[in-house]
Amino acid sequence: MHLLLTEPGDEPFLCDELKRTFVGAEAELLAPGLLRTDVVLQSTTPPVLAFARQLLPNAEPVSAASIREWSERLFEAVASRLPEGQPWRLHLAAHYGGEGAGGNRVRFIREALREQLRKRRRQRLRLLEHAETPFRETTSLVQLLLTAPDTGFLSVAPAPLPWQLRRCVWPFVKGELPVASDKAAPSRAFTKLVEAEQRLGLRIAADETCVDLGACPGSWSYVALNRGARVIAVDRSPLREDLMASPRLTFHQGDAFKFTPEASVDWLLCDVIAAPERSVELVLDWARQRRCRRFIVTIKFKGQGDYGKLEPLKHGLAALCDEFFLTRLCANKNEACVAGTVSPAETELAKGPFAADKESV
Repeated sequence: MHLLLTEPGDEPFLCDELKRTFVGAEAELLAPGLLRTDVVLQSTTPPVLAFARQLLPNAEPVSAASIREWSERLFEAVASRLPEGQPWRLHLAAHYGGEGAGGNRVRFIREALREQLRKRRRQRLRLLEHAETPFRETTSLVQLLLTAPDTGFLSVAPAPLPWQLRRCVWPFVKGELPVASDKAAPSRAFTKLVEAEQRLGLRIAADETCVDLGACPGSWSYVALNRGARVIAVDRSPLREDLMASPRLTFHQGDAFKFTPEASVDWLLCDVIAAPERSVELVLDWARQRRCRRFIVTIKFKGQGDYGKLEPLKHGLAALCDEFFLTRLCANKNEACVAGTVSPAETELAKGPFAADKESV
């Protein structure tokens, strides 16, 4: 059994996506934003589920009457089910009540577990990571999701499973990230770029070259310029005056979908308002032509009928990218984000980066 977390209200769209991904897939709604499914996950073709905020693979229902009992259950799992001598991470969260409910209980359980590990498995405690960086092949993940003070679900994913399923298992608790804040940015759109960088595990760096398509009023260019990057901004309208004055910004007035850089660039950035199929084809075309090394692109929807138009991205990018993800960001509205690292042409993997792995989850 696997658990899927999604944005409350998106449950029907996640169910539809599951059916497109797995023939005959069924999902049971357990609570707002929480579904259970028994689909068979193949690590050779890890699923890309844009409407899944987080996956808890092989989740088991568990119960405990006290903080101590919860810590004992976790200790048994951590002590006996993870590879020896390898790093691991722990996600504890509550999924009941209102915002903030269960927070104290989660904190007390974590403290009690640490105390047990300190007394009985000190080496295991030393290997506990608190990072939110992308999983390595040697990283294990333990997730406990409380659905009430005394009930919940436990997911133990020994390495390399979190890495194999990294397109839908996130290194963030419940798959969530706080929305960034910067009052100096031209608009709140910058939050999408910042979150996408965190999920990709890469940041725009000084002296890199970015193409920002549909750049006006300039929030994504603003982020890149603040990092010391060079920006080629493309739009029919100019950006905010201070951004236009930057010596590291070159402005091209025109159609974002007709622009082609003179040479391959480090980043393709695109938050343009367009039909989803146009943005999907834009990403695939830039990746096929190796016009960029990395990309972050927003796919904007006009209605619920557009959600299935994401499917060509899942299949196309698997053969073109070393890494990629497709998801609904915490900062997204009625849209999704696709980001990735394009494979060099000579090392393109026609069957995707998991071809050597033949185990099922």
